[in-house]
Amino acid sequence: MNKYAIFHVVEPPYVYGVDDDNLIVRVRTAKNDINKCEVYYKSRYDWEKEYDVKKMKLSETTELFDFYETTIYLQDKRYRYMFKLTDKTGNSVYLNEKGLCSELKDPIEQWGFQFPFLNSADVYKGVKWAENSIVYQIMPDRFCNGDKSNDPKNVLKWGEKPTVSSMFGGDLKGIIDKLDYLEDLGINLIYLTPVFLSSTNHKYNTKDYYKIDDTFGDVDKAKELVQKCHERNIKIIFDAVFNHCGHDFFAFQDVIKNGERSKYKDWFFINEYPVNIKKVNYITFANEIFAMPKLNTENEEVKKYLLEVAEYWIKEVNIDGWRLDVCDEVDHSFWREFRKTVKKANPDAIIVGEIQHEACSWLKGEQLDSIMNYPFKNLSVDFFAKRKITAEDFDNQLASSRVMYMKKINLLLFNLIGSHDTPRFLYEANEKIERMLLAVVFQFTYVGMPYIYYGDEVGITGEQDPDCRRCMVWDEDKQNNELLDLHKKLIKIRKEEKTLVYGEYMSLYKYDNVLAFKRVLEGEEIIVILNNSDEFHKVNLKIGNLKCHNLISREEISINDCIDVKPNEYLILKVVK
Repeated sequence: MNKYAIFHVVEPPYVYGVDDDNLIVRVRTAKNDINKCEVYYKSRYDWEKEYDVKKMKLSETTELFDFYETTIYLQDKRYRYMFKLTDKTGNSVYLNEKGLCSELKDPIEQWGFQFPFLNSADVYKGVKWAENSIVYQIMPDRFCNGDKSNDPKNVLKWGEKPTVSSMFGGDLKGIIDKLDYLEDLGINLIYLTPVFLSSTNHKYNTKDYYKIDDTFGDVDKAKELVQKCHERNIKIIFDAVFNHCGHDFFAFQDVIKNGERSKYKDWFFINEYPVNIKKVNYITFANEIFAMPKLNTENEEVKKYLLEVAEYWIKEVNIDGWRLDVCDEVDHSFWREFRKTVKKANPDAIIVGEIQHEACSWLKGEQLDSIMNYPFKNLSVDFFAKRKITAEDFDNQLASSRVMYMKKINLLLFNLIGSHDTPRFLYEANEKIERMLLAVVFQFTYVGMPYIYYGDEVGITGEQDPDCRRCMVWDEDKQNNELLDLHKKLIKIRKEEKTLVYGEYMSLYKYDNVLAFKRVLEGEEIIVILNNSDEFHKVNLKIGNLKCHNLISREEISINDCIDVKPNEYLILKVVK
């Protein structure tokens, strides 16, 4: 037995309340090392009764580790527990708070792990409506120009090549005008990049957090947009840039003017006075970006100001949540208070962080509900677009990501394959549409929320910013109908098949560039097969004889363990019982 690999800690995702009555417990072992894993549990105050024993199931496997998991219940909600691990030679060890031991007897029993009480307030409830969402990201300036009267100066002709400073006149009215398109596409959650007053096209340098940018509209137009979205059962979230502001923000301008005498000097991180925007002698977003001075969210006045902003737009405009820019550079204490403020204003609001790496410390249930899942995006680019990793590598790394978070968190992750901060997926795939089709199928059949960056569904391409921020293509003759039709089909399938939302993910086949897996929910099974290569493959699923319904073609198909898969073919097969 490889004892070095065995691990458990009394915090999510290794133990947590799945609801007010049931506790999920998980333990890690070396891959293919354990024959049986059991959890021994009883009330922490019960010194007489024997432990209840429950066999744990293998829930996830990565390149190096296996993860065993089960749900346990005690009426008094006070848990003392430990694990018994038996390897393939019959040797057993117990894992408790003190470590590993060979026997279960006093005084060892008192060293069991303890989950003192399953408090309802500590249970992460999730955001139920969001679990079934399909996200659509919009940069307002690049989506649709619905009101020529509010166009910025020197607006470019729609569709010209974008530059760092170019503006095209897209606005909130334009989004309202295209709600029929979005409803027909099938999306039900819009994420808008910043809409507040700012001097740039992207609006990530906020001048006034209480004012809609003049080139986009006003607060009444924002209310109209949100109301008309809600009438179509579409939710909408705004982008909160609370890590930094614009250099023209009133407080920073006061510091520039009054230096150390400014009452706002502690709102920022000033290295020396006077403040010099050319020398950039203050901390900014990224490296010395003068227009984006970093805010000190530990300052009580800053905290109060930003929390009031967050509350205002939820109450005034009725938005359904916030996406938080660069939230991993803001202190955890602020986000805990932010969550309380937002959830008090709207308990169903969703809070999504822009974190481009693993985010365990933000996703324990007391700060964020979700993140923009850039690890998913990066893996999808490496596997589908560039084909530089194998199916086994892809599947193992996805499994490693899944075991980082609670199950309800995994359901809410924003599974993007591109954004305004990255090259377009089609560009990454060297314009090979067949690779993007495979990636989109995976995106809509995997665990988490499918996420469309505006225009990806019609085949927009582009390099790194600013090229990835091209104008939306509305000329139907210039849209890629194959991509658009597939998105519509997949959205419809996702909405109809709850197994693709809530089902367990189980790997079936991962060899070379061919991946097969199934989603399982309450006896229903959907098998997904992706041939991410230019060659024919005979795939041995080892699942026996099955009759399936192809959810894409609507045809019936039979499988006898093996199935022949064409180059770049994708199959979504619902098993017929």
